[in-house]
Amino acid sequence: MGFTDLLEEVGGFGRYQWIHVTLISLPGLMMASQNLLNNFVSGIPSHHCNPATNQSLHDLVLTLQVDEQQLLKVFIPPDLSGNRLDRCRRYAEPQWHLLNLNSSVNVSELQTEGCVDGWRFDQSEFSATTVSEWELVCSLRPLKQMIQTIYMGGVLTGAIIYGGLSDRFGRKSVLIWSYLQLAVLGCSSALSPSYTVYCIFRFLSGMAVSGIILNGVSLKVEWIPTKTRTLVGTLTSFFFTFGQMILAGLAYWLRDWRKLQLVTCAPQFIFFAYSWWYAESARWLVLNRQSEEALKSLHRVARINRKPEIINKLTLEVLHSHMSKEIESSRSSFTAFNLLKTSQIRRISICLIAVWFSTSFAYYGLAMDLQKFGVSIYLMQIIFGAVDIPAKFLALGLLSYLGRRVSQVSCLFLSAVIIFANIFVPTDMQSLRTTLACLGKAFTSASFTTVYLYTGELYPTVIRQTGMGFVSTMARIGSMAAPAVLILDEVFPALPSMVYGGAAVLASGFACFLPETLNKPLPDTIEDVEENRSGRSSGSHLKEGMSLKEGMVSPDDWGVAVKEGVALKGLKDKEGSGLNAL
Repeated sequence: MGFTDLLEEVGGFGRYQWIHVTLISLPGLMMASQNLLNNFVSGIPSHHCNPATNQSLHDLVLTLQVDEQQLLKVFIPPDLSGNRLDRCRRYAEPQWHLLNLNSSVNVSELQTEGCVDGWRFDQSEFSATTVSEWELVCSLRPLKQMIQTIYMGGVLTGAIIYGGLSDRFGRKSVLIWSYLQLAVLGCSSALSPSYTVYCIFRFLSGMAVSGIILNGVSLKVEWIPTKTRTLVGTLTSFFFTFGQMILAGLAYWLRDWRKLQLVTCAPQFIFFAYSWWYAESARWLVLNRQSEEALKSLHRVARINRKPEIINKLTLEVLHSHMSKEIESSRSSFTAFNLLKTSQIRRISICLIAVWFSTSFAYYGLAMDLQKFGVSIYLMQIIFGAVDIPAKFLALGLLSYLGRRVSQVSCLFLSAVIIFANIFVPTDMQSLRTTLACLGKAFTSASFTTVYLYTGELYPTVIRQTGMGFVSTMARIGSMAAPAVLILDEVFPALPSMVYGGAAVLASGFACFLPETLNKPLPDTIEDVEENRSGRSSGSHLKEGMSLKEGMVSPDDWGVAVKEGVALKGLKDKEGSGLNAL
């Protein structure tokens, strides 16, 4: 029997699991805020150069009795479109003759200069952002996107560091520390005196976010029976979806970036306070030679689930017999080199690298540039969050009926088609552009849902954790690269969309070479993967095991139990890594 059968014996998905899953999932409402916070904290207000005059515009308006917008034309030239004021240039000298409506002067020939006296920022959409406070516009505009890239770099670093620390010190300890780190450093970032200090805090906050997602999902999944894992995983993923809409509401209410930063991070103190109630993963405790503590945790769960009769029957011997396969597997060490050990594993790894990178690349390329659609950024954030709901159900339907490979290829290719189509839609057709953008994000979101499940089914148990960590790292690199590509719109406005769409098309091609895993047993060893490629079934290892109720089980039941037990070990990493990429 496997560990998942032990969970069934102590109550299955009982009262403890309901409380445990809910408490761990609640922070997910704030994780979306962290990943997408830069949309609002570093929003770009409408702006133009400060006029070259010693008098205030208000005084000049009263003196000359002209409209302020008309007066600004004396100091600021129009941009290339001619429809609005230039954001980065001003006239070297005031051009008073432009107040004459009959003036026929060619303004392109007038001498201009940069915004040597700074900028004026419109406060109708944002009262204050990092962009307006530190003037991250014009030549400094790349620094705005750099904030998000640095944050995602922190997420990547956190996955590497906290992933290793959780294997050594346990999921609970690292999760508690991550809550505290995000609470303290996230709130401290609201007090940042400079751009550099803020970037440092965001990097460290990104590390904490990675620790929360990785260890939170792992700790959650390791206490859930296999048969309820898919349903629970799907339902709890909606916390992130609703979190995107909560972010829009908070940002609309708090137009100041410091207040928004503080409000989105302060709840972590609450999560830190109640996280001490969590039970450490019994699986981790057993594999790290702390079986007595694991037994105490299982007894506690049995009591909360109102299964007191199980406590006396559940002994160390029974616990070890349920986890004998995993204990044996834990004695072997596997590294990233095992991902290149055979031709089939190599092919899977190369294809998954392309799929993970491109999915994250396109997802964050769409999600981090909401201002380009010409619609209220707050409304766009709500819409972009809402489209994830049907996208997740679409993915689940496709996965169940069409299989993993067709679903993955379809989601990536359709997202690319929509991204390319939006290039040819005129900028004045905002409704159509917004609709296509939402469809594109829906398909990239569905691609994420698909690749989480697909990857866990492709890698065998012995290297599943290593494989998931490696390919999901590509997703974090994609999320780091996506904001940087947005700068290319200064070279050619359609260039970012061409890059995002091109990456998705390329990845859909790679996905065609992945093997189908629908209704196939999870592979345990690298040899299983090779045998599945040649069409042979490796079968299950049949061993004897102890049952709390019956004492012994049939070989067939033991084979099923082993499959479910070892699947949980790998799938915890699958789901954790997947959510962190989002």
